[in-house]
Amino acid sequence: MTGLAGKTALVTGAGRGIGAATAAALSRLGANLVLAARGAEAIARVAAGLPNAIAVATDIADADAVDRLFAAARARFGRVDVLVNNAATVEPIGRIGDVDPRAWAASLQANIAGQFFCARAALADLPDVIIVNISSGAAHRPQEGWSAYCAGKAGLAMLTRSLHLEYAAHGLRAVGFRPGVVDTEMQGLIRASGINPVSRMPRTALQPAALPAQAIAWLCGAEAADLAGQEADIRDPAFRARAGLPPL
Repeated sequence: MTGLAGKTALVTGAGRGIGAATAAALSRLGANLVLAARGAEAIARVAAGLPNAIAVATDIADADAVDRLFAAARARFGRVDVLVNNAATVEPIGRIGDVDPRAWAASLQANIAGQFFCARAALADLPDVIIVNISSGAAHRPQEGWSAYCAGKAGLAMLTRSLHLEYAAHGLRAVGFRPGVVDTEMQGLIRASGINPVSRMPRTALQPAALPAQAIAWLCGAEAADLAGQEADIRDPAFRARAGLPPL
């Protein structure tokens, strides 16, 4: 796997779960790290355990806050080479007629507008910028009770394609990644709802966050250049083999 020594990676939603595991995986490849999340204490703990890492408490749904995040990253490390757009919320969970419309709109602000703000900010460091957008099977297949989450992830999938269309020729590599069902705090909320088949999966069927984190780190290397503009799926046997993951 290609190392990232001297490169700077910015990871959103880095306080726990896939984000924290991805930060650790990128650190092992030598990357400088900028860790962002709303919870200041959580990202501070993650950053404290990694070399060359800073924590910047940020609500990515706020465009001005995202600008300050990238300014802090550049002030510390000079530029951002890799953006992992990981931050997301699955709430509100409920059928369309039952959920609060304000919560529904806030979900899209966090799950697609925020990722757009981050991707747009990263363009200032072109060329040679990599953006990995954390997608989901929910982007392509609806799940009962997840209308906001599915709509946001569907929008993110199209954002990946739009970034590739508009900026690949200018030195941007944008790729989507479906991490599968992972044992995270978000999955705890999903299991508590009991609203759809995913929520009824036993915890023993969930994969550890370290596996998708390894795949995300691999996507940031030169070996994954041919996947630009596409969505990689952790359940694809060919992708798993390339990323060094064990067979299913």
